[in-house]
Amino acid sequence: MAARLVRRCCWRHLGAFVSAPSAVPASLLAPAGKVTMARALLQAPFASFHTPSPSGWADGFSVREQVEESRNAEQRVVGELIETATSPQELFQLSQLHVLNSNEASLIITQLSRLVAEKKLERESILRDERFQQLVGITDSQISQVWNNTLVNLLKSLYSLGMDSHRREMQSVEQEVLWRLRRLTFRQLASLAEFLAVRQGKDSSPLLNEVIKKLELRWTELEGTRTVVTLMGKVGQVSPALMDRLEDKALELAEQFNPDDIRKITLALAYQNRRCVPLLRALSYHLVQKHSELGLSVLLDLIFAYGKLNFHQPQVFQKIATDLHPHVSAMKPVEVTRCIRSFALLKWLSLPLLEAIAQYALDNTKQLSVPNLCSIVLSFARLNFQPSGSEDFFNMVHEVLQGQLGSLEPHLLTDLVWSLCVLQQAKAPYLQRVLAPDFHAHIRGDQSLKAHNLRLKLIHINATAKLESPDYRGPFLPAEMLSAAEPASEKVTLLQSRLREALAGVLGGRDNGRFDVRTVYGWQIDAEMVVNSENKALPVKDFAAPHLLRSEGTKPLPPGARRVAFLRWEFPNFSNRSKDLLGRYAMARRHVQAAGFLVVDVPHHEFLDLKLERQRTAYLRDKLNKARAKEMAS
Repeated sequence: MAARLVRRCCWRHLGAFVSAPSAVPASLLAPAGKVTMARALLQAPFASFHTPSPSGWADGFSVREQVEESRNAEQRVVGELIETATSPQELFQLSQLHVLNSNEASLIITQLSRLVAEKKLERESILRDERFQQLVGITDSQISQVWNNTLVNLLKSLYSLGMDSHRREMQSVEQEVLWRLRRLTFRQLASLAEFLAVRQGKDSSPLLNEVIKKLELRWTELEGTRTVVTLMGKVGQVSPALMDRLEDKALELAEQFNPDDIRKITLALAYQNRRCVPLLRALSYHLVQKHSELGLSVLLDLIFAYGKLNFHQPQVFQKIATDLHPHVSAMKPVEVTRCIRSFALLKWLSLPLLEAIAQYALDNTKQLSVPNLCSIVLSFARLNFQPSGSEDFFNMVHEVLQGQLGSLEPHLLTDLVWSLCVLQQAKAPYLQRVLAPDFHAHIRGDQSLKAHNLRLKLIHINATAKLESPDYRGPFLPAEMLSAAEPASEKVTLLQSRLREALAGVLGGRDNGRFDVRTVYGWQIDAEMVVNSENKALPVKDFAAPHLLRSEGTKPLPPGARRVAFLRWEFPNFSNRSKDLLGRYAMARRHVQAAGFLVVDVPHHEFLDLKLERQRTAYLRDKLNKARAKEMAS
């Protein structure tokens, strides 16, 4: 045994000495027009050296090494030619001049798909080409020998080229991928899932479902922020279970995300309506602590996502508002509109930013479309913001809207006029337009929520016409529309229940007050009472009540008597982190006051801090006395 092993080694070294490995054939380095045949590669090494057995058996190892090296060299050259090809014709010519294996054919198809996408070539001509059909045939005949990564790219390329999914070759590739799913790396699975999810949208396929199942089982293999961000944005909407895992992983990697990653994640959460508070808090913290400068697109997308998710993070809002301020003058109208609407949705009142936007509207009036301008006015109304140059701004608004009201969609027109009422800028032409009988005739019998909201805003506009527009002469809404504005019952809040308890001590009896009074102005008064000149409660049901649709009493108020309205203000009624009422509630207070009531405000931040009922009762009496004294002094 030892002698045979020594002899074999000697023959091997002798063969190597007599016949040194030849260099790579020159034909491999020649232009593509020179045909290189595999048969020639096999014959060349054997022609250089021949010995009888057993030396031929020993030298076979050297010959095989030469053949394998030649094959590898040719494959490398072919691979380089595929990668550097700049047109489909070069790739097709390559397929005719070389004997290709299934991997090389798959690489050519992948490169064809890339060129079609980059140069926007016609796909049909590629699919009908006989040389393309030959490539598909080569791939199909040896599909099991295609490498995993090449196979995944092949499937994506065939999808991109638009190959018929019912063709046998296409189904063969899909089936091969399906069989190999367990052997694919997590990165390959993620890439395939991303492509299939984007291509098929909300529709799922058996292959996509199987890929997602594998990702759900192997989610612990997730590495790197890019994969997490990509899967959350492209695949998370298809699989809520996978999205749960991705949110956990993103929370773990939150410190490593750059601003663009944070932007993509928050947008993915916003589009899927997933309000993952722990993840949003972590991203917000690292955004403020680590990233001092943010780009305009990042700022706009972040504030949009926070607004859509209704996620309040004051430090982030302040940073975004501060960083956006220098960009306002160079922003596009659609960007300005998107920005102001998001801040209004979040109830964040940033005076410098809003002043800059108002000035932007004045400087770029010709670039702003009517819907853009309406969005700015609506946002200002929600935040109850009056620009410092209020007169110039609203003169510009009236000038632009003049003659354009008829072109606005009814709901947008109603919102616009309602917003101008909030800002106390509604003129007679606006009021006449939306209060005309033909404007609201189509919603009288409509019981949908959208119609109810429209009707309620029309009632508020009607109240503005009656209470705040002394020169307005009509038309007004009919009585039957005023009675149809009662909203659905809402859950009783802590402030509401404690206010009722405390008012029992203030009223002194059930007949001395009304609770939850629904007025013809579209607003609800939490409690109403009548007091005489000495602030003593009187039976409220005895007196005429013009603010009600059906009054129980007929007597006029005694001399010196006043109607008192208690209005509670909950946390959502204020701008974010401030004590300023939002525009809707500021208008409600004005209307109730203009209707002849002495208003007693009961804000949550004052009333809920009182722990004892006697303290709350004393608080209400003190507020009432101060309001009456203030009125008498004025």
